[in-house]
Amino acid sequence: MKQFRYSRDFDEQFAYEGKDLGAVYGPQGTNFKLWAPFADRVELCLYEDGGRETKAGRILEMEKEEKGVWNLFLAGDYHGSYYDYRVWTEGECCRTADPYAVGCGSNGYRSMVTDLKRTNPEGFEEDCAPRRPAENIIYELHIKDFSHDPDSGIPRAYRGKYKAFTLGEGRLAADGQYPTCMSYLKELGVTHVHLLPFFDYGWLDEEGDEEQFNWGYDPVNYNVPEGSYATDVHDGTVRIRECKEMIQALHRAGIRVIMDVVYNHTQDADSWLERTAPGYYCRRLQDGTLSNGSACGSDLAIGRRMVDNYIVNSVMYWAREYHLDGFRFDLMGLMTVELMNRIRRELDREFGRGEKLMYGEPWRAADSPMEEDTRAALKENIRYLDEEIAIFCDSTRDVIKGHVFYEEEPGFVNGGQDLEEKVLRAVTGWCGEDSGEGTFHPRSCSQIINYISAHDNFTLWDKLVVSLHGTGADFTRPYEDVLAANKLAALICFTCQGNLFLQAGEEFGRTKLGDANSYRSHPEINMLRWRQTVEYKELVAYYRGLIRLRGRLPGLCDKSPEAAERILEKKVPGPGIVAYHMDNRPGNLPRTPDDADGGAPERLFVIYNASERETEIDLPEGTWTVLADGQRTDYDGSACEEAGGEAFLIRKGRISVPACSGAVLGCSQD
Repeated sequence: MKQFRYSRDFDEQFAYEGKDLGAVYGPQGTNFKLWAPFADRVELCLYEDGGRETKAGRILEMEKEEKGVWNLFLAGDYHGSYYDYRVWTEGECCRTADPYAVGCGSNGYRSMVTDLKRTNPEGFEEDCAPRRPAENIIYELHIKDFSHDPDSGIPRAYRGKYKAFTLGEGRLAADGQYPTCMSYLKELGVTHVHLLPFFDYGWLDEEGDEEQFNWGYDPVNYNVPEGSYATDVHDGTVRIRECKEMIQALHRAGIRVIMDVVYNHTQDADSWLERTAPGYYCRRLQDGTLSNGSACGSDLAIGRRMVDNYIVNSVMYWAREYHLDGFRFDLMGLMTVELMNRIRRELDREFGRGEKLMYGEPWRAADSPMEEDTRAALKENIRYLDEEIAIFCDSTRDVIKGHVFYEEEPGFVNGGQDLEEKVLRAVTGWCGEDSGEGTFHPRSCSQIINYISAHDNFTLWDKLVVSLHGTGADFTRPYEDVLAANKLAALICFTCQGNLFLQAGEEFGRTKLGDANSYRSHPEINMLRWRQTVEYKELVAYYRGLIRLRGRLPGLCDKSPEAAERILEKKVPGPGIVAYHMDNRPGNLPRTPDDADGGAPERLFVIYNASERETEIDLPEGTWTVLADGQRTDYDGSACEEAGGEAFLIRKGRISVPACSGAVLGCSQD
């Protein structure tokens, strides 16, 4: 076939706007529809099972309709039947699975007709998201990492599986014991779990052993759950049902679920999409070679009608069918502002304004040609994105802990110099009169995801170890200076305006032993080590207290364009020392259970001391209560008594802040 050259005229002629592509099941029959605009002939092949070597039992001719769509209706109950297509173009035959499939067999090689109602766990029709929280606190988690460790409290058969999330009534940690992972997650207090990709992805063998590992950023079947997390990879309904059980269990635990989606590229250029419409779905350079903005050599041509329609329909399918509460977009800089805003509109129209979270990586691995009249969803274009679409803020990440790629380069908490003003800009989510970031101008802090570590690059613990002790240091040693820097980094992140995000295990010193790119490292490198929740219980308690505290501080939870105006004063008392004074009154924000009786302080005073010396700071006028400091983050009435009585927590005039620590104080009345 002659190489396809895209034009807008092609879309006008062939773009299909129907939402019924794929195998649409009905009890009386199944309708098969495939968009293959260049094909001269298409055949539907039916199989007894989903195995790659199984021979087709029946091969049936499909009929060509308008807009390049091929159609065939088969009467009867075809639930559980496996199928694929043979697409004939200019005398050549290409076998392809169905890119619109919602079910598949082992390793995604054959598609499966699915009656989705039969895959619903008991009570799933009534499943719904927990109430929207006062603040979004997102916990990034890989399904296998969560329960692979024998100390997870999960039976061997369910370790690393969807089913691990369904065992939520286990013990909490007691002295010398480890918690079961779901009970721990519930007790931690996060509001959302962000799961690394769990649609069907390539690279690993679903029929292989449990020692395989991959993050999952190799999409194969976009609308089918990954089989390696299921207890049975051969029956295509099991992965669907168990995935739904996982989401249902998280909802019952009061936790919303975010899906990490990878619409910027496919596992390789020879995808099901490209096999059905060669040259259309992949983005190419002027000379016809594949664009490589994803570093995978298979960028999707976002900006073309059928590509955009595919992505929108896929997102909406997951939101409807699996009751997902949000989406994180991988390499969003390869997507367009226009598409991201369209997805936002579609989600809002069906589920309510802002009900589903949307955020993504505002960068790409390399330049990639965009279609005419489109704009890349890059950090510099944030002002063109809907206010309810957020980005990972690498500016905040790097100013707190140091450069993400140069491991020994420090940030504010680990010895970096002249960063005080940038820290203060991070406090307001880089909003206000001068963000100090060139063309980076968020419309409000609602567009900011504050974080200090994620699955990519070093864990926070490993970054701090390397930057403070060098590359030959022992990552498993509980260095006191690393622990202090970790606490200060968390305190800063949790007292910046915007949304909050942390990598699973960050709160108990997670290490990958210096592996900065563990995307397919051994699962023992990647897994959460649950004994560390006991060994680093002080750090866990610190994070848990920050999570509780954040929800009762309206000044920090405010996402409005005027939120930055809550800052009454910013101070830089000396090198490595930053402080700010904030209006914490609810204003027009809905009151939370914690502040419904007026319990939240009217003003906040926050101090970060990253210097090597203890410092004394003048407090604004009023009587101030310590809400958090370098030792603990959950000061309340009982903590006040344990700490030596009321006089320990009430401050007037000045406060002394130890080196490499911070403090949050509240004032309820003058």
